[in-house]
Amino acid sequence: MNPKKTKSKSKRTNKISQKRLVKIFIFIFLFTSLASISSYFLMSNKKDNTLEKTDNILETKNETKKNKTFDELKLFETKKPEQYFDEVIPKDDSYDKFEEYTQALEKDFLEKTLEDEQQINEKIVKRIEELKEDKRKEKQKEEKIKETKKENEKQTSKVDDKAIITKKDTYIFNKSDKPKLVIIIDDVSTNTQKEKIQNIGYPITMAFLPPTPSHKESAKIAQNLKFYMIHFPMQASSAFKGEEINTLKITDSYEVIENRVKQLRAWYPNAIYTNNHTGSVFTENEEAMDKLFRALKKYNFIFVDSRTSAKSVAKKYAKKYEMAYIVRNTFIDNDRNFTAIQNQLKKAIEIAKKQGYAIAIGHPHDITLKVLKDSKHLLKDVEPILVNKLPYL
Repeated sequence: MNPKKTKSKSKRTNKISQKRLVKIFIFIFLFTSLASISSYFLMSNKKDNTLEKTDNILETKNETKKNKTFDELKLFETKKPEQYFDEVIPKDDSYDKFEEYTQALEKDFLEKTLEDEQQINEKIVKRIEELKEDKRKEKQKEEKIKETKKENEKQTSKVDDKAIITKKDTYIFNKSDKPKLVIIIDDVSTNTQKEKIQNIGYPITMAFLPPTPSHKESAKIAQNLKFYMIHFPMQASSAFKGEEINTLKITDSYEVIENRVKQLRAWYPNAIYTNNHTGSVFTENEEAMDKLFRALKKYNFIFVDSRTSAKSVAKKYAKKYEMAYIVRNTFIDNDRNFTAIQNQLKKAIEIAKKQGYAIAIGHPHDITLKVLKDSKHLLKDVEPILVNKLPYL
């Protein structure tokens, strides 16, 4: 073979190889560039999509939360900015609303939004106040219903005194017998008072106050008497001043009342009868009187109703606990005047003549004791007796 031809052929082959390499390099370069560009756009698009989705999720959550709050109140509806602009900008083809989306219009939107929020807040506050007022009225209504129910139960539980029959009611006065007059002097607490009462000249029932720091010896003073009563302090109206220590209250438990009665039994071992000192509130109360009579029965006491209230329920519980029902007819010294006291004494005498007996209550005032001592001549048609000698007992 010709050496020159071989050499020439080798050169051509080398040139062809170089051209191929260049083409391959260019192709690889282009392919790589294209891949990089494509990857960039894909990643950018994905990021945008991700951000958009995140924004949408957050916006959806916020909108849901907002709508939930507003829906619960059911007071208003929200508007988006684009809805607002749709309303304020004319909807014709000659008007490009996007060119009018200016700062001024945006400011107008914000002002309206703030105005709407203020109105919404006012509505919320108003609604809350309405709900509070409704609740208050409902509570008042419930309390009124309870009060009415309680009053109805109280009225139902009350029994007409005339329907309660005791030995007192069945007593028939024999007019051939001399009418009996019981005079009780309450609030006795000193030896001087006791001696003055004993010097009146006819039987007077003394009712002693329980011992307190202001009259420590009241129980001791009563011990030598053949007959006496205990003047038992009980709750009066709020208008009464000067309440005794350990006055029974309608809120006292049975244990408190029983302990008080037990103490009275220890102080006054020979006493059988007890009447109420004040007690207009206590003697009206069903529950309190039930507790009292239960305790009195246990310690062998008999209750005498001073009747400081016309609504006293003493008769009902005297019947329930099988005690004699004893109740006063008149007070003789509400007016501390000689003539007035004597007239009340005359009234008690007239009652005794009609029904065969009467009970009058007074107090150890000097004027009261003087009237009683100076009025013996008025008693010629009646027989003064102690309370335990009442004809129906």
